[in-house]
Amino acid sequence: MAPQTLAGLSLRDLEYAVAVAELRHFGRAAERCGVSQPALSEQIRKLEGLLGVTLFERQARRIAVTTQGAVLLAQARAVMREARGLLDLAQQQAAPLSGPLRLGVIATLGPYYLPRVLRDVRARFPELVLRLQEGRTAGLLAALERGELDAALIALPAPAPSLAGEPLFFEPFLLACPPDHPLLGLKRLTLEALQGQELLLLEEGHCLRDQALSLCALPRTDREERFASSLEMLRHMIAAGEGFSLLPALAAQAGAEFDGLVALRPLDEAGVGRQIGLVWRGTDPRRDSFSQFAGFLKETAPLPA
Repeated sequence: MAPQTLAGLSLRDLEYAVAVAELRHFGRAAERCGVSQPALSEQIRKLEGLLGVTLFERQARRIAVTTQGAVLLAQARAVMREARGLLDLAQQQAAPLSGPLRLGVIATLGPYYLPRVLRDVRARFPELVLRLQEGRTAGLLAALERGELDAALIALPAPAPSLAGEPLFFEPFLLACPPDHPLLGLKRLTLEALQGQELLLLEEGHCLRDQALSLCALPRTDREERFASSLEMLRHMIAAGEGFSLLPALAAQAGAEFDGLVALRPLDEAGVGRQIGLVWRGTDPRRDSFSQFAGFLKETAPLPA
């Protein structure tokens, strides 16, 4: 069999196919790609004909990726990432740290950290256009791996070995509790003193929940399920007298409206906190620019490294 040429294969068609695979819906995929549904469907049929493989099983109410299609679509995603890398590399050569930068930030950090650095970032990199996205660690890292984000601010270490990054600053945890709580009267406040059913946590999926459970050596089951969907709701629960928790220092410094309802106290143990860092794909050709950006964020960090 004669080898096929690349003449009939387009990045646009791969983009269409990847969108359908992710959204499992031709209409929504067409909307994301900015084309009509009939045009998208026709291009995918042409792509399947070119490849000689049926990518999708089309049912009345459901779109499924075929077994053969899953293998090819994984490669299509890799091709799209490399294509974006080509454009990013060209932009970097023209003007490093300019143009759009899709930056993910974990939800327990963004609202408290970004207001402190955005003014400095815009002054130092006036040609840089941040496209911010908030989320939980797992979702942000998945988007980073798929090429939907360029970099992310998370609590280190990054669980994926394919990612590179640099630490920016250490954020200690503070005890947050009602002002009449017995923990405030302890001569020495340690992690051991925090073990108990009163410890309030964020819901599953937040890395801060896992860090609190690990630090306090608590099991992940057999506890009364009292959790919050955000740090702000956690603060509200403490202000209502429901229990105590550990808050990251930047978040703890916010919430002046709770003065008199929420008391804060540092722990008398070293290293109780999280290391905040900037991570990116290790294969990204802009790694030198990201390292430069991380260096700037480290210089302007609100807390010491």
